[in-house]
Amino acid sequence: MNKPFSESCQQNRQPILDVIQPLLKHSQTLLEIGSGTGQHAVYFSEDMPHLQWHTSDRSEYHQGINLWLEEANNPNIHPPISLDVSKDTWPKQQFDAVFSANTLHIMSQSNVSAFFKYVSSCMQEGGLLIVYGPFNYDKQYTSASNARFDTWLKSQNINSGIKDFEWVNHLAHATGLTLEKDYAMPANNRILYWKKKSA
Repeated sequence: MNKPFSESCQQNRQPILDVIQPLLKHSQTLLEIGSGTGQHAVYFSEDMPHLQWHTSDRSEYHQGINLWLEEANNPNIHPPISLDVSKDTWPKQQFDAVFSANTLHIMSQSNVSAFFKYVSSCMQEGGLLIVYGPFNYDKQYTSASNARFDTWLKSQNINSGIKDFEWVNHLAHATGLTLEKDYAMPANNRILYWKKKSA
């Protein structure tokens, strides 16, 4: 099997790193949800050697992720955990940060609800949740290209689609996460950064 390759990961990895590296400078452990090909995990873990980067995804993606991890051989990156957000048991470990890129628009609404229902359970108090991807605001697309992308997503899976920022932020707030910042990113994407409130 050849390593899987995502062109979008190649294009967006440096802009994402520029935002998340300062946010994660004091974090020691991170769970990536939906590691996909494994490209982001390899690239980010190389530039943040202080951070133990734990990959995860549905089991059918593990072989591809492992090919990237084995080639990189980074000492601070960990093999994928099996995690379907609405079906699998979430990790018992408490992480300093959780990161997910280009996942919420692939998920159904019920899966996004499950994501936010369970994500804070594996975060330390004061932990960070960082999510990258496209979002709608006031139920409106932010660009014509996002509108076309949403139509394409729904043609692949009717339950997929770009989610509303306000709804996602409501789910996050309901589970004890406070929005710290909303970053504009290239290609009409965003990075949403939440912090888990202390009890």
